[in-house]
Amino acid sequence: MGLRKIIDVGYLRLAVVIHDLVMTALAWWGAKELRYVLDTSLQVGLSYAHLEFPLVLIAQTLLFAWTGLYRGIWRFASLPDLWNILRAAVLGSFAIYLSLFLYDRLYGVPRSVLILYPCLLTVCLGLPRIAYRLWKDNWRRTLFSRKSGQRVLILGAENAGATLLGDLLRDKHYKVVGFVDENPNLRGTRIKGYPVLGTLKQLSRVARASNARMLLITHTSSSSSKIREMVQGCEQTGLPYRIVPRLEDVVAGRAHVNQVREVAIEDLLGRNAVELDWAAIREILTGHRVLVTGGGGSIGSALCRQVARLAAHSLTIVDNCEFNLYQITRELSGAYPDMVLNGVLADCGDEVAMARLFHDFKPHIVFHAAAYKHVPLLQAQLRTAFRNNVLATRTVADLSDRHDVECFVLISTDKAVNPTSVMGACKRIAEIWCQGLGAHSTTRFITVRFGNVLDSAGSVVPLFREQIRQGGPVTVTHPDISRYFMSIPEASQLILQAAALGHGGEIFALDMGESIKIRDLARQMIQLSGKKPDVDIAIVYVGLRPGEKLFEELFHPQEHYTITEHAQIFRAHHRPLSWNKVQTQIVTASEAVVQCDEKALQRHLSDILPSFNWNGGAQANNVVSIHPHSKETG
Repeated sequence: MGLRKIIDVGYLRLAVVIHDLVMTALAWWGAKELRYVLDTSLQVGLSYAHLEFPLVLIAQTLLFAWTGLYRGIWRFASLPDLWNILRAAVLGSFAIYLSLFLYDRLYGVPRSVLILYPCLLTVCLGLPRIAYRLWKDNWRRTLFSRKSGQRVLILGAENAGATLLGDLLRDKHYKVVGFVDENPNLRGTRIKGYPVLGTLKQLSRVARASNARMLLITHTSSSSSKIREMVQGCEQTGLPYRIVPRLEDVVAGRAHVNQVREVAIEDLLGRNAVELDWAAIREILTGHRVLVTGGGGSIGSALCRQVARLAAHSLTIVDNCEFNLYQITRELSGAYPDMVLNGVLADCGDEVAMARLFHDFKPHIVFHAAAYKHVPLLQAQLRTAFRNNVLATRTVADLSDRHDVECFVLISTDKAVNPTSVMGACKRIAEIWCQGLGAHSTTRFITVRFGNVLDSAGSVVPLFREQIRQGGPVTVTHPDISRYFMSIPEASQLILQAAALGHGGEIFALDMGESIKIRDLARQMIQLSGKKPDVDIAIVYVGLRPGEKLFEELFHPQEHYTITEHAQIFRAHHRPLSWNKVQTQIVTASEAVVQCDEKALQRHLSDILPSFNWNGGAQANNVVSIHPHSKETG
């Protein structure tokens, strides 16, 4: 701040202080005058002691300063400011009473003056402030109404809409014509002088009548279904539309409060902000040594960021992709220079390398996120899938048990429930191994399942985005196929919460919200790109791929899921299996891997999972879908 600006601010503050002193003297004089006018029977006339006004001004000014009245800005005066004025006036009345009592025993000051005074002072200080704000708002509104900017209609007339309006009043490129809100009781009301013109169902008619040229969505705290409804309403008008950022994005620094952006698919699929028990999560992470396998991947890297943010003593990241490991270690070493960070380029199935890692870094907490996850690709790669998703998991889990790790968290998938794919079957066997080992170990073995993660590597969203960019067609496997979605940060945070909740042996499934049909996802992404589905860009159905289900389940019917302390996490108990038999089956299967005998490996996998159907991916699900919020059946 320059010297001249500091001087200007100083003069402005001095003017406010002088104003308040004058109003204080006026209120005191008015209170005494009013008291004597109302009661003509008083024998003593109106009089003032020599130091009466100085004592009143000094006592009241000290109370103004103590209550922070001078920190308020007249331009934004509101009800909290009026409350602060009233509080300062009432407390000032007590301070004046004490000062004058000690000075001259309140000679010539009736007690009723001390009641009239704070009322008059509140009026004298509050009215100028409110009048100033109204004048400034009216001046800006008058100026704005003369602008030739783009005419915009705001969807949402409550807090977010009022905040957005204040920002738009200072932007010469936009001209607000009014609001639309789903609450019919707001119809005909005004927000800062701008009318609420109708409800969301009336959006097309209101847009035409107001001659709007752009629609701005402000319901950033709404559910994804409500945002989808608003987007559909916007699309029916044929007008361009934008959305203001979510509060959590503003707080995290990913967006500015007045930044207007295009609607993204995350807005339509996302959910309300996750409420976490950060105290419990910090207790298991802060000051501890943490190991994350697959730490360069989508979920693994998000876990690493959360662990680093929660002040772990050290973080060891294992990944077999050199570039991914380089990216995440470079990012975290720059953001958290005081944290001990170890980047290890290794295959989790390399028992020698992993044993040395556990010996050197002695982790307390292990998050095992390393896995192959591409269903169609792995369907023809059984040996590779089994080696990485089962045997590598066994290696890391056994080492965790051997080195007395406090907690081991297996990151699993909904595809492990009633698996119809090689990928899902291998993840289910990994779950079985960890659950069996956990029953004979002091280490807490916890399994966390979730479905599709938005914008993770290999997911459908970036594939559709690339197909749309190339002009189509967008390929969908089946008209009825549906999936659950959540964001990468949400998935990583809920994994940490599950780790804090688990005592060992549990399967935690994350509440994935509403199931989304992939065809609807494709249509929405095409529309968000400014094109029309089946007109500008075709949607082509290519048929279910090997190992693919129409829909996913989060629990097996025999796992008996229950709620937990966290509303978005559910707990299930694993199905008991003979630990000795499981060990024998895994050993024989591992021998088939060494011999590269896929036929034998198929037989061993079927022995471990008798219900696994090698042809299951080519047909619809034949089991009941178990999900806390779904009654869907196949």
